[in-house]
Amino acid sequence: MSLAVEVNNLVKVFGNIRALDGLSFSVRVGEIFGLIGPNGAGKTTTLRIISTLLLPTSGTVKVFGLDVVKNPDEVRKIISYLPEEAGAYRYLSGLEYLEFMAKFYAKSPDEATTMIKEAAEISGLGERLKDKTKGYSKGMKRRLLVARALMIKPKLAILDEPTSGLDVIHAYHIREIIKKYVRDHGITVLLSSHNMLEVEHLCDRVALINKGRIVVEGKPSDLKEKFDCSNLEEVFAKVVKIA
Repeated sequence: MSLAVEVNNLVKVFGNIRALDGLSFSVRVGEIFGLIGPNGAGKTTTLRIISTLLLPTSGTVKVFGLDVVKNPDEVRKIISYLPEEAGAYRYLSGLEYLEFMAKFYAKSPDEATTMIKEAAEISGLGERLKDKTKGYSKGMKRRLLVARALMIKPKLAILDEPTSGLDVIHAYHIREIIKKYVRDHGITVLLSSHNMLEVEHLCDRVALINKGRIVVEGKPSDLKEKFDCSNLEEVFAKVVKIA
């Protein structure tokens, strides 16, 4: 079985706070994997370490066999990372923003043009791409940023709370974007969310995290059956209570 991400006994300490406490899980190539749990559980810290933005206190993380501490530059070439609070440049139009970002990744003008065209389609913003992003709603900005993260066709897309704060329509659009992109291009997606009901319908497998540790992992359908629950929120509540 090919693995896109291997996290083994990951620990991260901030002062007196043990944000991650022996975290271990793996993500298979070509799947959508959800790291879910309440705010403060350690989801974002985990994604930042996998994205090479934070160093672990101990433990190992490999992305397609590359150690994120020993080979950070190589890891960055094959991933894209969308933070929860990412923003676009206010005084650029959506199209100008995509053009600007494409220059960092494209190896030729033709490749940049292809990326931008693809991102425009992914975003679904149409003529609004000509408007400055300062006039965008939160949902429009998020669609633009998801498009930016996916347009480079990374081997691994790391998305931190991709639908956070969005209304039902915008959240649905982004979920459909992610599913379609995985299906059409075979990329792997690792995402975090505290919305367990949403992730239940999006992810192939999930890991429920609480207080820096994985409490249970598996397919949403298997977890619901195992714990005799109707949704993942109930599974999480039951597992945490048992623990």
